[in-house]
Amino acid sequence: MGLIYAIANQKGGVGKTTTTVNLAAALAAQGQKTLVVDLDQQCNASVGLGLDRNSHPSSYEVLSGEVTLSEAARQTTQDHLWIVPASRDLAGAVVELPQLERPNFRLREQLGMVKEQFDAILMDCPPALGPVTVNALVAADRVIVPVQAEYLALEGLAEFRDTMATVRRELNPDLQLAGIVVTMHDERTRLAQDVERDLRDHFRDDVYRNVIPRTVRLAEAPSYGIPVIDYAPASRGAGAYIALANEVQARG
Repeated sequence: MGLIYAIANQKGGVGKTTTTVNLAAALAAQGQKTLVVDLDQQCNASVGLGLDRNSHPSSYEVLSGEVTLSEAARQTTQDHLWIVPASRDLAGAVVELPQLERPNFRLREQLGMVKEQFDAILMDCPPALGPVTVNALVAADRVIVPVQAEYLALEGLAEFRDTMATVRRELNPDLQLAGIVVTMHDERTRLAQDVERDLRDHFRDDVYRNVIPRTVRLAEAPSYGIPVIDYAPASRGAGAYIALANEVQARG
């Protein structure tokens, strides 16, 4: 039985979806049976794995109780990699979820039924603290926090750690930080070097050793509906996510 990871940060544009898709693909390439759960109404993880933005059944139907997570999951074109797609209907979950029974535990109950079938489950969370993100944090064993190599991202990280502490205290005492991953890192700039150094000074071993570079290949891959390890297997981006997958598995 594997671990459930929420890929989350309250700040948008920090590489959550890129990390979810490519980390999951790297794990699957190593023979790990991996499930992606797309919880973002923008559906970018679904598109990045070859589905459209109107796929049904989706994670919205799972949260609303219309289908089980098993019924919504489908295999991608990559071996060992499955996805529960998102849909634009998730926009309504902010209003609808609080009206349902046990609103914060709906995803946890569904994942509990399939957890033993996968070596790893990765959830792509929306860039806001709302009912869907709370569901993911309640369901997760671990949280991976992508942080862009810029100063404003540091403020978002502090806020998100407060959110994690609240969820741990009130809803999921077993929730742990798996690690912070530095994304969109351009080693040629002083800014990226300074931000990475500050992160490692403040959060020390919580920061993964491997960083994700800013590359054209990573940006291009989603338009082809495949992960970067399939689109450009020899690229720096592919190598970075394979290295990160190894580190994630080693840490647990």
